[in-house]
Order: sequence, then structure tokens, then C-alpha cells
Amino acid sequence: MLIGKACRFGGRVRSCVVKPLACLFTTSSNMAKSKFEYVRNFETDDSCLRNCYIVVRLDGRNFHKFAEQHKFLKPNDNRALGLMTRSARSVMEDLEDIIIAYGQSDEFSFVFKRTSTLFKRRASKLMTHVASQFSSSYVFYWKEFFGEQPLLYPPGFDGRVVLYPSNHNLRDYLSWRQADCHINNLYNTVFWTLVQNGGLTTAQAEERLKGTLAADKNEILFSELDINYNTESAVHRKGTTLIWEKRDETTIKRTKLPKGEETEMAVTRSRRRVHAHHCDVIGEQFWTEHPDILEDDNC
Repeated sequence: MLIGKACRFGGRVRSCVVKPLACLFTTSSNMAKSKFEYVRNFETDDSCLRNCYIVVRLDGRNFHKFAEQHKFLKPNDNRALGLMTRSARSVMEDLEDIIIAYGQSDEFSFVFKRTSTLFKRRASKLMTHVASQFSSSYVFYWKEFFGEQPLLYPPGFDGRVVLYPSNHNLRDYLSWRQADCHINNLYNTVFWTLVQNGGLTTAQAEERLKGTLAADKNEILFSELDINYNTESAVHRKGTTLIWEKRDETTIKRTKLPKGEETEMAVTRSRRRVHAHHCDVIGEQFWTEHPDILEDDNC
């Protein structure tokens, strides 16, 4: 459809818009708006309740298949765990309102401070931004952890938003995720050790562990497989906790003296960066050592 025609003004040819196109717009004292603007009224208000911590949790989509096709080591692949942590750090560095993040296996939870006004606290904006930043970082940093092993297809992560009104609720949430880490890792450690070192098939290992409690699994590891679970890597048993911390960093700076001579000087600055911890977050010690993470419930 023709929407314009050539018009001659003062010897020059200019493009003119025909009248039907102008009918698509209504003018006001402030700005011209399309007549289709009304469709915005169909959007729902998904602003998160104020004075609540906003938690965005991501989970790998079909990651069992993804791990199999990319030949992840069992029961734990430190390359994959490192890549998850690096991707989570990228999210925190991009969104400084995130005060703490916790991850294990193929999931990561990001906690926004209670007073955050980022994206006007819109759940859809927060969740999609975290998911897209995490997913793109996973692809971007793949070679840093897997070298020349090719990424066969793009990974996917689904997300959800949950609100927690108190420090007690938030700590219980993080404790729940760490307890889940312990339960899953203990089972996987026993299961795959029975298969890899104990000579059992996967079906036999599954049958061997059916109905066992944590104490039973620890006993199998210690008595039959000569493994003390408590000495296994903390990143596998405890997961990864990311927080902001100020630490002194020293750099060497070259400066010129009054006589033109150059000298090297050590310069120390305090910088706020994201640091990883593989420790217990269920007990009191972690929170006592980092009192600035949580906001006062009485505020």
C-alpha cells in the first residue's frame, strides 16, 4: 500500500505522508499516541509486595538429558558446577540489588534486598532478566570451563519468583535448598560409587539403596567403600553461596619522582566484589560472620 508520495517544494523533492496514515494517531497536548495504545490495558500488574525479600530461583530445563549428552562426570562434575557459579556471579555483578545467591546442582536462587525498587519490583521483569543473563552467561563462559568440548545445543533455565517477608522465612528457604543439596549429593555419591567402584549395575545400586536413611548411606560409604562422606568436597556437600564482600586488593603502580625517575609503589584499595563460600548456612555462624546481608525486620 502506498503510504507516501513525492511532493515538490522550492525545487526540492520531499516525501509526504498521505492522510490515511495520519488517522492512526491521535494528538494530545503532550505527545502523539497510536490509537492501538489501549492494548496496554490488558497487561496485569505483577509488582511484588513491598517489604519482602524477592527470591528468583532458576532450574535447568531437562538438565538430566543435557548432562548425559555433554558427558558430565558423575556424581559431580566440577566443570559444570564452576560454570553455574560463574554464570550466577555474572547475574549478581549485573544486578547489585541481589544480596545473596545460593546454588547446587543445576539450580541457583537469587535474593533481592527487601527494599529493592529495581524494575519497579515487577516479577516478570526480574525473573526474565535473571534467566536471560544467567543463560547467556552459561553459553558465554562455556569454553572457560569445558575447553574445546563443544556445546551441542543451547541450555534452558526456567524460573519462579517467591516472596519472603521475614529474615526467619528467608533463612528457612536457604536452609531448605541446602538440605536438599545434602540429601541429593549423599544419595548420588553412594549410588555412583557403588556403580563405579562396587561393581553394581545402576538397577542393582538403586535396589541396594531403596529404603535406606542417611545413616545407612554413610555406613555403606564408610564400611563397604572406604569413604568418609564428611571429607568429601564442601562444594558438593554444601553447595555454593555467593555474597558481596569488601576485601583489600593491592596493585603495583609506577610513578615518577620529582627528578624524573620512576619507581614502583604498592597501592591497596578496598573493593566490593562477589565471593563464593562453600559452608553451612543453616546454623548461626555464617550469619554472625556476615551480619550485613539481612535487613532489620523492625525497619
